Amino acid sequence: MSSATTPIAVLYCRVSSQKQVKNGHGLDSQEHRCREFTAYKGYEVGEVFRDEGVSGGMIDRPGMKAMLGWLRKRRGEALRVIFDDISRLARDFEAHKQLRAAIGSVGAVLESPSVEFGEDADGILVENLLASVSQHQREKNAEQVKNRMRARMSAGYWTFAPPAGYRFDTVRGHGRMLVRDEPVASLLQESFEGLASGRFQDISDVKRFLDAKPDFPKGKTGEVARQSLHYILPRRIYAGYLDLPKWKLDMVEAKHEPLVSLETWRKAMDRLEAKSHAPERKDLHLDFLLRGAVLCACCGNKLTAAWSKGRGKLYPYYLCQTRGCDEKGKSIRKDEIEREFETILRRLRPNQQIIRVMGVVLKNLWDQRIAGTKTERAEYDRRIRKAETEIDGYLDRLAASTDQTLADIYEGKIRKLAEEKALLAEKRNALRRPKGEFEALYRTALDFLLNPWRLWTSGRFEDQRTLLKLVLDAPLTYCRNEGYRTAEMAFPFKVLNSVAGGEGGVVEGAGFEPA
Repeated sequence: MSSATTPIAVLYCRVSSQKQVKNGHGLDSQEHRCREFTAYKGYEVGEVFRDEGVSGGMIDRPGMKAMLGWLRKRRGEALRVIFDDISRLARDFEAHKQLRAAIGSVGAVLESPSVEFGEDADGILVENLLASVSQHQREKNAEQVKNRMRARMSAGYWTFAPPAGYRFDTVRGHGRMLVRDEPVASLLQESFEGLASGRFQDISDVKRFLDAKPDFPKGKTGEVARQSLHYILPRRIYAGYLDLPKWKLDMVEAKHEPLVSLETWRKAMDRLEAKSHAPERKDLHLDFLLRGAVLCACCGNKLTAAWSKGRGKLYPYYLCQTRGCDEKGKSIRKDEIEREFETILRRLRPNQQIIRVMGVVLKNLWDQRIAGTKTERAEYDRRIRKAETEIDGYLDRLAASTDQTLADIYEGKIRKLAEEKALLAEKRNALRRPKGEFEALYRTALDFLLNPWRLWTSGRFEDQRTLLKLVLDAPLTYCRNEGYRTAEMAFPFKVLNSVAGGEGGVVEGAGFEPA
């Protein structure tokens, strides 16, 4: 028990990072120095308070709040607050003044083995100067860190928290850089490629795909948050480019391996921004594969679908819910409407003569594509030079502009042109003989054209939704008493139909079955 005249010392220690815990400015070394000073002064140690990983520019710190609460309870006693250095108390001048006032309001006195505090004008001046120097050091350190990070970003290396699908690793010749984090990287790659190819029509399709993958991180609900996808997918970092507008960094070519090409990423973004025949909706489910792809023949609006409760059992139906429609609320059995759609798909089978004609045409196109590579490369070079000239023009305008609104417009134009230039360069570099032999690729392409019904019966939800996009140019129209009206087929089947002598509708089996 201390005597009435023996001051009670409260030790305060703070570090702003884990790195400081391990070096000479760690919490233990601070406490040791404070204890030595306290013993020298003959004080009794009442309590030790610590703040770990807290910036010196902050006032509201857990350890500091606990210390002030402890001091208030001991108000009236001879209290001393001991800290190793003035920078440990605060590295911001305003924060230092506020903390100094808060400690003084409970009757405690500041002391440190590094600083001698005084209440006269000279003492206060020295204290304020030291606090200002501490703030300057903090701001200078932050500035140096920012400059180092910006320089490394300019060299193509990401310096912030790794995005989904990547992690940091030390790579020889590069240092710490992003590398693929599997299996999330491959799942995101498949998502981008699915959007670009039309396999996924919107973000709802991507969400369902990722929800079904146990290796992809989920939220508290056990599902992938839609908002997370809206944040993740639009980032150019997945196409191998770094952007940070606040640091004036746009379309910096990254050193890490991209998940997809810039062209694929751009196509995926166009898909998300465009309106498709099967619109984004949260209630799309494999129970009703044609929901959103079939119109009511009476009013022209899309049919919806639902389960209807019968005697001890649920029955699936499609129906029109448009107010004022004569067919409103009249059910169409699910198996009936989907069975008739399968009948349409079975008819889409060209005969062998059409296959031979298509083979000749596609082979000619293949050869022309290879022969035209040199001309295309020259055209890409011309367009790249044009983009560079336009960028230089906007940079000159930006440098001369004093209007912030105009400056923002110019910066937006520059970013857009920089992306266009990178995309053109990527396409130019990709101009070489296509991978694989023509015969193998031709057979792969025709596998779908020969029998799209096979893809429909695969049981894979994403493939079935993709088939709707590939086969139809517009939603089907269905009459409850008559069935499907003439379908507007997509381009490949429209061509096959034309060659076969059709008139734009679904060709009957006699004209389209194999010979």
